[in-house]
Amino acid sequence: MDKTTLTISELLKEERQNLKLEVVAGQRNLDRKITVPEVNRPGLALGGYLEHFRSERIQIIGRGEHAYCVQAPPDRLKSVLGQMLCSPEIPCLVVTRGLKGSGLLVEACRRAGVPLLRTSLDTATFVGELTAYLEDRLAPFARVHGVLVDVYGLGVLIQGDSGIGKSECALELLKRGHILVSDDIVEIRKKRGGILVGSCPENLRHFMEVRGLGIIDVKLLFGIGSILNLSRIEMAVYLEMWKGKISYDRTGLEEKSTHVLGVELPLIRIPVSPGRNLAVLIEVAALNQRLRSQGYHTAKAFNASLIRRMKRKVEVS
Repeated sequence: MDKTTLTISELLKEERQNLKLEVVAGQRNLDRKITVPEVNRPGLALGGYLEHFRSERIQIIGRGEHAYCVQAPPDRLKSVLGQMLCSPEIPCLVVTRGLKGSGLLVEACRRAGVPLLRTSLDTATFVGELTAYLEDRLAPFARVHGVLVDVYGLGVLIQGDSGIGKSECALELLKRGHILVSDDIVEIRKKRGGILVGSCPENLRHFMEVRGLGIIDVKLLFGIGSILNLSRIEMAVYLEMWKGKISYDRTGLEEKSTHVLGVELPLIRIPVSPGRNLAVLIEVAALNQRLRSQGYHTAKAFNASLIRRMKRKVEVS
């Protein structure tokens, strides 16, 4: 798993316009890191209660906190701000609604080397926009080798040994009307609720590498409707060479799974041999997985039906 990091400088570079941010103080300390997507409104901390102060979060100074900073006794406020801002893990402070930070607040940030930002957005809007951005940007992240295809609206991660035919399988699925998300490298982020979302690295987007053909442009060959920027991953398929000595599941009662970023994914292992239509097999696997997600397990239903028939025969005899 890749370690996702974000600095104040990167935040400004990526979201300055959307979040309407400007730097008020601490320009030399924009390399401070943001490590969590949650934000904090330090009302109690400004009042002197620092026992549970969440210093690792971006601190939001709204109208209430700003009014307190303006009216509080200067000596007491200066002391409290010094204690608040001494933590090396505090990312920055943001004053909302275009309010001018009090002189003591600006000076305390400069002295502590903590960036002080200002936004013209109201507090609720800013917190909502910032939290959504941070949750996406700081989500647990991994790169895996494989192909991600949207099959009947189900994100299918196809993996296997090099040269097994993953890209050729994805190409056949494209011809059958399904949608490519990424070939070769899949970037996976874990979203809230244990949801895995896969996307393609920017420089590989809508390209495929097929042995014997080289690099092809999927968007130009199959049209804009043949590609997606991202897709939820709901099933994994592993392609492997057919090994005659290995007994493969032929009933579907044996449920396999794999884990990606701590999230369990249903896993289908498909043996590859000449003459097998892998694209059709993956289509059927995707449809079958959709049935399972709706509560219907074909193999279990068939097994239960057989058991009922056997019981009836025993009772009759």
